[in-house]
Amino acid sequence: MPSSMSSPSYGILGHDRGGAWFLAILVLVAVAVPVLNLAVPPSSAIHLSAFGITLIGKYLCYAMLALAVDLIWGYCGILSLGHAVFFSLGGYAMGMYLMRQIGPRGVYGDPILPDFMVFLNWKSLPWFWYGFNHFPFALAMMLVVPALLALVFGWFAFRSRVTGVYFSIITQALTYALMLAFFRNDMGFGGNNGFTDFKDILSFDLHSDKTRVVLFLFTALALGASYLACRGIVESRAGRVLRAIRDAESRTRFLGYPVESFKLWVFVFSAIIAGLAGALYVPQIGIINPSEFAPINSIEIVIWVAVGGRGTLYGAIAGAVLINYAKTYFTGVFPDAWLYALGALFVLVTLFLPRGIVGLVSTNRKTAAPLRVQAQKA
Repeated sequence: MPSSMSSPSYGILGHDRGGAWFLAILVLVAVAVPVLNLAVPPSSAIHLSAFGITLIGKYLCYAMLALAVDLIWGYCGILSLGHAVFFSLGGYAMGMYLMRQIGPRGVYGDPILPDFMVFLNWKSLPWFWYGFNHFPFALAMMLVVPALLALVFGWFAFRSRVTGVYFSIITQALTYALMLAFFRNDMGFGGNNGFTDFKDILSFDLHSDKTRVVLFLFTALALGASYLACRGIVESRAGRVLRAIRDAESRTRFLGYPVESFKLWVFVFSAIIAGLAGALYVPQIGIINPSEFAPINSIEIVIWVAVGGRGTLYGAIAGAVLINYAKTYFTGVFPDAWLYALGALFVLVTLFLPRGIVGLVSTNRKTAAPLRVQAQKA
């Protein structure tokens, strides 16, 4: 067999040094954030506020989402423009659990019905809300619902051999259709306002700094575990088949590999990661509504991956964090110009940095290596 099929691939920086750097930085951040918030007094210049913890936690959730997209796009060639669907479904499952925990502390004091149902004159709790007052059931739904949708949708799409831009279009149509559905008040998901005004999670106050820190740590742990799981997949024999599908799908099918099965299971696994990211996002941000389904959100995820570096995993994470940090800053300084800047950035990266930021670092390192050798010989 060719060497590329018999030896594992470690990414463009060689032996996954980029991944090692990412995990080291993630551990450093996971240690520093609680210390700066809980141990450093608020009067100190280096104290990290509750808002800062929430912002960093949001970036890590987005990093998980970018990781999920890079797994299927960067390594299998499946360009999904609908991954916001899985993110949102995981978020809504968490939101349903948090709404059930409010109980009689809501505005209308109903021990069973959430406030929006009382306001809309609902008489009883819909059947699909049953069980969400128990965290184990809700946790299962956060993962199972995105996985089931990905399984059904992917089975029909891949069985019909829908690929390329056609697959991108139908995933975009899926997210738009669900956005319109969740906007309807009679769907039982809060309509335009969605879910908010959460009180606690597992009996812990969501507004407490300690609870915010714990949620942040769980998010960091989930991101690290997701990265290791994705890295294990892409370095395995199955990962080499995925890259073969990406580069030559017809030839891979001719060699006897069940291409549709490989694409389906990696698509489902990617949806699970996205759903988990959405579930961790909601208690930290404090709200979930149909705007999370917006097609532009799925397009932005692809931009994060492209800017960071497609097919590297850690590059996608870096792209998600950097672009969302820039978005936070520039939407405050130049709110009307941000979308234009984001579009221009995507075009420039596509034209001049096809391998993203980490590709630029790799190119510089490869260029510098021969120079160092020549200097040593001299």
